[in-house]
Amino acid sequence: MWLSYWNTCDQEWLGYAGAGLTTLSFVPQALKSLLSRNTQGISLLMYTVFVLGLCFWLAYGFVLQSVPVIVANIITLLLAGLILALKLINVIRNHEQP
Repeated sequence: MWLSYWNTCDQEWLGYAGAGLTTLSFVPQALKSLLSRNTQGISLLMYTVFVLGLCFWLAYGFVLQSVPVIVANIITLLLAGLILALKLINVIRNHEQP
């Protein structure tokens, strides 16, 4: 109820804060995986479903025309997509199990 008193600008900043923090929390894992090239502890199925979910969130952001949702999901999709690609390369080259 008290949120109804906030103007649209204030509500938009909630989205930016949430999107920024969740995207930022993903960066350490992405950097660790990309720099070490080790994805052994990462589930191929989980990352495949995660990337697919990010695609849907991105589409939803475009439907809503929500900049925080769009930006956060583009960044996270790029990071998760790189990790997924690295995982697939490692599995194909028989370095790791799926």
